Amino acid sequence: MDKFNLNKNIMIGQSGGPTVAINASLAGIINAAALSGLKGKIYGLINGISGLMEDRFIDLSGFMTARNNLNKLTTSPAMFLGSCRYKLPKAEDNEEVYKTLFKKFDDMNIGAFFYIGGNDSMDTAAKLSAYAEKIGSDVCFIGVPKTVDNDLCEIDHTPGFGSAAKYIATTVKEIVYDTSIYRQDKVTIIEVMGRNAGWLTAAAALARTGDVPIPQFIYLPETVFDKDKFIKDIEEELTKHNNVVVCVSEGIKDHEGNYIAATGGKGDGFGHVQLAGAGKVLENLVKERLGIKCRAVEINISQRCAGHLCSKMDIDEAYDLGIFAYSLYRSGMTGVLSSMRRIPGDEYHTEYYAADVSKAANGEKKIPLEWIDIENADVKQEMIDYIKPLIQGEVPVNYVDGLPDYIDISHLIPAVNK
Repeated sequence: MDKFNLNKNIMIGQSGGPTVAINASLAGIINAAALSGLKGKIYGLINGISGLMEDRFIDLSGFMTARNNLNKLTTSPAMFLGSCRYKLPKAEDNEEVYKTLFKKFDDMNIGAFFYIGGNDSMDTAAKLSAYAEKIGSDVCFIGVPKTVDNDLCEIDHTPGFGSAAKYIATTVKEIVYDTSIYRQDKVTIIEVMGRNAGWLTAAAALARTGDVPIPQFIYLPETVFDKDKFIKDIEEELTKHNNVVVCVSEGIKDHEGNYIAATGGKGDGFGHVQLAGAGKVLENLVKERLGIKCRAVEINISQRCAGHLCSKMDIDEAYDLGIFAYSLYRSGMTGVLSSMRRIPGDEYHTEYYAADVSKAANGEKKIPLEWIDIENADVKQEMIDYIKPLIQGEVPVNYVDGLPDYIDISHLIPAVNK
């Protein structure tokens, strides 16, 4: 049965953590829909699936198909439609939620639902697709990937990662320059996002240039973090260089699998433990054990929202994945992820394909251990070769009054009733 219908409306939502490239995927879907001759409307959910349950959406059909708006959207950071971290229950546990959602789909004449997000967002798309099949609904459910963490399964790399990696490598390089100006011994610890997968922290290796082999150490959550070895490594390095720069993932763990900096809270709706302060923990450890100057720098959310320093490769791929997602709907596909894989060869090339969205849901792709130099707290050349193509190219940024001119997000900032 051909599920694609130009007279049907489509719905798009964004969920999870923001990235620099997620709006490019949104723009790709919108543009592909407009070029297809879609006669229905393009609805944008405000705050993801929770916005659908609360009837919060906007009509993107006319506003966003204006060329200037679409171009500005493509290069704006964060999420134009807002986000949520709502865990959709299993249908067998609470079918009323599904009945409510699918009634809304019917009432709004929805032909396709596009959900742009990471692991947990694909869980939502997979559950909705499975329920649609169960009740014989014609709505197509298509996942569109994003996450700066690059831990989504069923794809070579995720949109958002390349730009975050570019920002991290640039920031680490600038910190190396800054910390190199004085002669006294010092240690700088840079904490990077990464709960259980160290892809972002590994990008710090790209900051090394020429005869400056700094940062000297990169600690990832895929391997065991030993505090005694950490101190010993720093002591030995200080006999060679007075400036030691260390990059650590926020999710580094000890021999027992405990996070070095877990807060002990309940976590979010998906059960993720709150992490904070790995860099600060290690700063205090260095000061206590070695008694030298040490400073912790937490890059924090700037690594995922630096639109002024995005990767053109990242933005282009995110946009193309949005276009490809719409083509999957035109083919009548559902329960799929708009995905890409790397084509083997000396030069970087990818191809797009439809993956099973249920296989991307709730999984976690980690760095292969063979790409990690565990003994020397570093990454191997395979890791660098993997990341380097993803940070290539710059996107021109328009400025107004000296600041980047991004898309208006006033619809995400409701007035507060006093």
